[in-house]
Amino acid sequence: MAETTADPELPVIARFEVRRRSYLAPDGSVRKSLPSFASETGLLVSLLRAMVLTRAFDVKAVALQRTGRLGTYPVSLGQEAVSVGIASAMRAEDLLVPSYRDTGALLWRGVTMEEILLYWGGDERGSCFAGPTHDFPFCVPVGSQAPHAAGAAYAFRLRREPRVVVCVLGDGATSKGDLWEAMNFAGVWKLPVVFVVNNNQWAISVPLKLQTASQTLAQKAIAAGFLGEQVDGNDVIAVRAAAEEAIETARTGGGPRLIEAVTYRLGDHTTADDAARYRPPDEVQARWKEEPIARLRACLVGRQAWDKAAEEQLSAECQRRIEAAIERYLAIGPRPPETMFDHLYAELPRSYVAQRDELKGASDV
Repeated sequence: MAETTADPELPVIARFEVRRRSYLAPDGSVRKSLPSFASETGLLVSLLRAMVLTRAFDVKAVALQRTGRLGTYPVSLGQEAVSVGIASAMRAEDLLVPSYRDTGALLWRGVTMEEILLYWGGDERGSCFAGPTHDFPFCVPVGSQAPHAAGAAYAFRLRREPRVVVCVLGDGATSKGDLWEAMNFAGVWKLPVVFVVNNNQWAISVPLKLQTASQTLAQKAIAAGFLGEQVDGNDVIAVRAAAEEAIETARTGGGPRLIEAVTYRLGDHTTADDAARYRPPDEVQARWKEEPIARLRACLVGRQAWDKAAEEQLSAECQRRIEAAIERYLAIGPRPPETMFDHLYAELPRSYVAQRDELKGASDV
């Protein structure tokens, strides 16, 4: 807590607290009573499979980028439990507003791998995906999706629709005015929105300690008038449990919530980054002991619900699915240059019509 020199005789008019949720230790052992859904071993296996698929997909995407067949790509190495845990708690009719590192959430909600590759390959057709069409596409600017999320939640409230917006951001977004304004608006109107902060400790090369003096990021919700909770972001059971509770509260009129999922970015910020320039290798190595996939796998092994044969089968299945998706992605031809004018206006201005026609004529030659 911050030190204070306030007069001790002044009355205390408000007190706040931030709670932390965690169920699985790094070795997969159970720390305390699990939420009811965790008794469903089949569900936990599904969560493990989704995280493994996300990690395997990231590896292939980086390989495509390194060979010039994909643009800059952000991996989610070590953070898979956040995206998968959050998405698994949502209903189909809810609205996902993701950041650029939420591949696992999109995959869980039905977006195909080739669509994700299209997007990072610079083709906007990847944003017209097979998952829920009302979900927002990847948001690359930091924090700018938060006001959009609050606006969508206000629309749900206005229409009396029992739907919830889930907005995922990085820890760097908590230093942006966009999030503060969105949370303030959401708090005043008790909007059905859940803000999830993926606190991976680094905003590119800026460590958390240089971003904020707050003890937690969860407490930033207090100023906006609603609850903030911190969870172990490497524990997919904790992430899902927190998301389930927050989403149900929002759906039933209880207002917004902020979930700070504390995890660690084990890889580079993107394929354009070299994290070794600003992070000591021993710090990263120590964090590998906390990563989410090994943790859940150990838990399932302890239940005798997972073994080496299941692991090998899953690995082979992921590779087959990913390779097939890559083939489909590479088989998709490029869009004609003039399509850059599509979807800009309901009716394209005359000056742009002339430019489009000129470009089309040049490309037809």
